[in-house]
Amino acid sequence: MSSDFEAYEQDFGTLTAEITNKIGRITKLGGKEKTQLVLNVDKQLEEVRELMEQMDLEVREIPIQCRGMYQSRLKSYKGEMEKLEKDFKRSRIAYSDDVRNELLGEDAGSSESQAHWSPVWVAGPGCERVRASRGTS
Repeated sequence: MSSDFEAYEQDFGTLTAEITNKIGRITKLGGKEKTQLVLNVDKQLEEVRELMEQMDLEVREIPIQCRGMYQSRLKSYKGEMEKLEKDFKRSRIAYSDDVRNELLGEDAGSSESQAHWSPVWVAGPGCERVRASRGTS
């Protein structure tokens, strides 16, 4: 039974190494290549989640006297999985920022550009609301 767990560990190691490599490449690519890589990493993360479920089931089948060691290893793998998901989320946010800048132009994220376009509500006489735009007098 522990041999199944160890086989899952090897698969986990291989998958997480591939995912880590791909996450590092996401911010360096552009266009369709980047989109494809994001989809691929998402798919591989799902495979790792399924693998973790299998490992959890295996641990439950291991005799109690040996179970503690495997539970601590599984807990460590779960922590590693959470870190990978956070790293992937950060890379996707950077990916989203790149796409936004590509569509809107390089200065789309600048505070000066945002200040010009953000509406400001000003209380007028009699407390009615009047819309004014910053950057115009």
